[in-house]
Amino acid sequence: MSIETEAPGLRERKRLATRRAIQYAVLTLSRERGIDHVTVEDISRVANVSPRTFFNYFPSKDAALIGDAPGLASAEDIEVFVAGGPDSDVLADLAVLLSKSLQRTEADREIHQLRRTVMKENAYLFGMRMATLRDFEDQLQQIIERRFRADAPAVADDTALEGDTAELNQRALLFTLVAVAAIRHAWRCWAEGDGASPLSERVNASFAEVYRITRRND
Repeated sequence: MSIETEAPGLRERKRLATRRAIQYAVLTLSRERGIDHVTVEDISRVANVSPRTFFNYFPSKDAALIGDAPGLASAEDIEVFVAGGPDSDVLADLAVLLSKSLQRTEADREIHQLRRTVMKENAYLFGMRMATLRDFEDQLQQIIERRFRADAPAVADDTALEGDTAELNQRALLFTLVAVAAIRHAWRCWAEGDGASPLSERVNASFAEVYRITRRND
């Protein structure tokens, strides 16, 4: 699948560059000295920003260490997915949506590798990182539920049986967990690879592997 993106404007590029510089600084300093020996002033100096600017981007040192949860695609892309229709392949449409959602991670392969190293040495960060990922999962599940309701208007109707609604919600949960597993597989392969392929392509490859595994006996 080919994913086309619109290049961010100058202001957005500067914002992303500053955000990345702060994360790179806190991660490299923590790897070298240990987290307890790194201050916001140290981070700001290495990132070439003021402490005030640091707090404009992150509320704390730990927040900068764990970074952002994967972002969702634009509202327009989400609406395209929701309106895909019952004749369209939900999993394939979901792969496209998630590829677009992860596009901003393309340039952060080094940050991701640094974060994994620091998290291995500081287990409490892993728990904090998982909490941000759960928020992403919850948002993704809500979007998938909207798609299933749009595909089956009778279930979305107020007169729908409670069991039908529960079944739709459980199905959305299953799709969400499968999608998250594919993302984690893609992210790990991408981070540990040679960087030749962008993350969005790796996501597509992981979803293709899910298809291969689940349909091999068809």
